[in-house]
Amino acid sequence: MNHKPIIVIAGGTGNLGERIIRNLLSHGAEVRAIVRPDSAKIKHLESLGAQVSAVNMADESVDSFIPICQGATCVISALAGLREVIMDTQQILLNAAVAAGVPRFIPSDYSLDFTKFSPGENRNLDLRREFHTILDQAPTIAATTILNGAFADMLTDQIPMIFPTQKRILHWGGADHKMGFTTIDNVATFTAMVAVDPQPTPRYLYIAGDQISACEIKNTMATITGQDYRLFRTGGQRLLGWIIKIAQTLSPADQELYPAWQGMQYMHNMIDDRANMPAQLDNDRYPGKIHWTTVQEVLEAHFQQNTPAANS
Repeated sequence: MNHKPIIVIAGGTGNLGERIIRNLLSHGAEVRAIVRPDSAKIKHLESLGAQVSAVNMADESVDSFIPICQGATCVISALAGLREVIMDTQQILLNAAVAAGVPRFIPSDYSLDFTKFSPGENRNLDLRREFHTILDQAPTIAATTILNGAFADMLTDQIPMIFPTQKRILHWGGADHKMGFTTIDNVATFTAMVAVDPQPTPRYLYIAGDQISACEIKNTMATITGQDYRLFRTGGQRLLGWIIKIAQTLSPADQELYPAWQGMQYMHNMIDDRANMPAQLDNDRYPGKIHWTTVQEVLEAHFQQNTPAANS
């Protein structure tokens, strides 16, 4: 008799999704990955041990996905996109999971706590909050949202805070405001463990590999490089809000997933007290199973040598 947990995942070809698949397989799960027919990663995912269903979710009906979900213990969404993905495609996935009798659904949230924010403050997070109005009304299925702050990996390139050449740490708002960061690996590992957990899981789970301020990042970079870093305050939350509005006016980019102003919106949320992590995190839900990577460890791995190449 097969007692393996069966997990269905959509979005498994992405950075986070593939890591979730690897973790699921390492925990002995049977993984069914739904991918686009034109994906270049089909053979790669199969080589890892996943069962791949190559279908176009936008063109298929719910009925087409019910067989894929039959017998599954959890459906994971690691999809990334705008309304047609977060609302439309995820709803197809959710409806198929409900129809197949899947007991658990993990939506593609993986962010700061957007439930505390109002419509219009962050386009991408607005879509996730809107999807929750559908998700929370779905019958016979329990949803678990994983909230992790920001991906710590992005501090090395995509989040414009650390400028090694200038020896500056750029920040908005207060330099002592702590922000939650979690590595993609930690999020993937935790998500996989939630998916295979035989016990019921809460509606919301909060994790953070680290909670750190701009001032502490400055001190961390000084420790790693042996050089003096300084803070550079670009302005407060109100000024950043005005810059976002101007950027949206000049370049709406409605069809882009991550236009420049979208990153600004996320930073605007990060420096808001509403984004603060709860006092009691869920890091210890699976004791001894996860090494929670700190921001210092992330930056040490990236700036491990004080060379011109590392500081350019």
